[in-house]
Amino acid sequence: MREERKRGPGRREGRRSLLKARHKQSRDPRGHWLLLLLVLPVVAAVLFFQGWTSHEVDAAKTRSPCTSPAPDAVARGGPVVGINGNRVQTASMPARTVALTFDGGPNPVWTPRFLDLLRQHRARATFFLFGTEAARYPELVRRIRAEGHEIGSNTYTGAVLGESSPTRFSAELDLTESALGSTAGQHPKLLRLPRTTTPDTLCGREWQAAQQAATRGYVLVAADAESRKARLGLVRQFSQTSLAFGETKKLLNNRNVDRFTTVSDGMRLDPYEPASTAERWQGTFLVWVTKLGDAFSNAMTWVLGIAGTLGLLRLALLAHFARTHVRRLENSRPGAAWMPEVTEPVTVLVPAYNEEAGIESTVLSLLGSTHRQLQIIVIDDGSTDRTADIAEGIGDPRVQVIRKLNEGKAAALNTGLTHAQYDIVVMVDADTVFEPDAIRRLVQPLAHPAVGAVSGNAKVGNRRRLLAKWQHLEYCFGFNLDRRMFEVLECMTTVPGAIGAYRRDALVSVGGVSEDTLAEDTDLTMALWRAGWRVLYEESAVAWTEVPTSLGQLWRQRYRWCYGTIQAMWKHRGAVLDRGVSGRFGRRGLTYIALFQVALPLLAPVIDVFALYAVLFLDSWLAGAVWFSFLGAQLLCAYYALKLDGEKIRALWSMPFQLFVYRQLTYLVVIQSMVALLFGSRLKWHRMRRSGSAAEQIGGADSYKSLTTR
Repeated sequence: MREERKRGPGRREGRRSLLKARHKQSRDPRGHWLLLLLVLPVVAAVLFFQGWTSHEVDAAKTRSPCTSPAPDAVARGGPVVGINGNRVQTASMPARTVALTFDGGPNPVWTPRFLDLLRQHRARATFFLFGTEAARYPELVRRIRAEGHEIGSNTYTGAVLGESSPTRFSAELDLTESALGSTAGQHPKLLRLPRTTTPDTLCGREWQAAQQAATRGYVLVAADAESRKARLGLVRQFSQTSLAFGETKKLLNNRNVDRFTTVSDGMRLDPYEPASTAERWQGTFLVWVTKLGDAFSNAMTWVLGIAGTLGLLRLALLAHFARTHVRRLENSRPGAAWMPEVTEPVTVLVPAYNEEAGIESTVLSLLGSTHRQLQIIVIDDGSTDRTADIAEGIGDPRVQVIRKLNEGKAAALNTGLTHAQYDIVVMVDADTVFEPDAIRRLVQPLAHPAVGAVSGNAKVGNRRRLLAKWQHLEYCFGFNLDRRMFEVLECMTTVPGAIGAYRRDALVSVGGVSEDTLAEDTDLTMALWRAGWRVLYEESAVAWTEVPTSLGQLWRQRYRWCYGTIQAMWKHRGAVLDRGVSGRFGRRGLTYIALFQVALPLLAPVIDVFALYAVLFLDSWLAGAVWFSFLGAQLLCAYYALKLDGEKIRALWSMPFQLFVYRQLTYLVVIQSMVALLFGSRLKWHRMRRSGSAAEQIGGADSYKSLTTR
């Protein structure tokens, strides 16, 4: 039916020797994910700095009512205020002289328009700038200076200094000095306190802030009341808006004004201090950080939108194809009811390494199968415990134990395959307990000659603890829904090692179980597709497996899975360009894995940081609504998955908490795997400590106690 891929014994032995040498040289990869602990805080710091400068997290932009009036010398004086200890001096512009002052900005829309207007009237003005906007638009700052205008400080973010903490007070002024020192080349001495207009608004806490600013060498600039006549001389205050543009244009045409100039020119003040080289470098760094934060924020807005859309699309696809899988006509699937029942004898391969805790339960569950014609081969891969002795002690003639040196799971399976007597082979992990009818149900799709392998339904047996409950949800919601979809799309990516059936000639056609990757089950499944075989999912064939019960064990297991899966993807990347069954698998299955199991997890840490950023700096209600909407969609999909698998719905209570620990572990695994692969690290086989608790969910495990104690 298909041309077998044959490998000469010399080539195979040479390759195995090379792999053994690699194994000896291998080491646990360094904690490359520690790189994340360095990179992610930098990203978070830049993003949060950008959020602080663009969106306030406190009430620093809100001014409290004055608790005490401004000093008389200030309230009744001119708009320019100098403070030297307890001595206060104020001044006003000369008659028929107007100092135009513009707060905020530079604004990429309105600042150029104001500059053009001033040039047309040959007027000069003072621009009180936000440091954050100066860092964002340095070219506009340089244009302001180049055209002869004056620059003053309006603080970094426009925070009300009287309401700010001492730390923030200093930061608002220092950062503005750095930004303007880089972009304008000088430090401004003129300061306008945000939310102040006329001198009498320098009251209460704002007066205290003004005094503090004066100790740093600043001259405070307020504005004259709008009722003051231009012919008397005045300081006029404008924001950079369309309304202010019209008012400025009107004032520039006032015939009672002889000169429109800057504050310092009208008052004969020195408006600047030179910036040192070090200060200019600090300002340049600040400009780059601001630009990086803006770019990152904008990019993440798009990424978050795309990722959210893809996430919802994935949920919709899973639900849709699961429904399609359930509703498929019985005669539309290979191995359906109209196909002949498969009653052929089956060889079961059980690779085991130090599995004394669970090997007896596994073998006894297989012996209790309703499919009676079995050859059970336990391959002891160099165990240092009583695994082989326990398996031999069962004393059933259908059980054969093979002892060999430790070479890994793939080598153990290939050894077992050479001793297989029958044409149907079932592979079982040594921590797995089968339902009595699991083997019979699992092999039925093999009635169709095009089917080379069948995935069973692996469920979590030891689900009492929270970590195991999360894995239980993942098995039902993630793995099993994925497999339903993969069957409909004909691109099954993995037949799990816990429960899978194979046609023996299909295994031979791909050269047995490859030792090239750590995900030998995924590698084998992909190889079968590329050889032209079809792979199906039999959800009614149930086996109970033991999952890790500690974060350390879970990390090692998922790291091996992820590392091996990426290896297998790279090995079979050519399937994307293939035709027929192989090409369909490559373009659908490999693309799905690359997108949803590699790319999105790589972005997940940054998405988490940005989500926190959105809560703190953007619309927290909107961010919360989006988060809960997505969680609700996940809960609905998980509810449907549990219903399809006949599981209890109450397990859903733990799902929201999964997003705060379990999710982070899974994406750290992907990051660690990718970095390890890029750096050329070789990962050794990690064995999970077993407790023999895979049968907890089968009738309370009582149905197997009598077997395991016989």
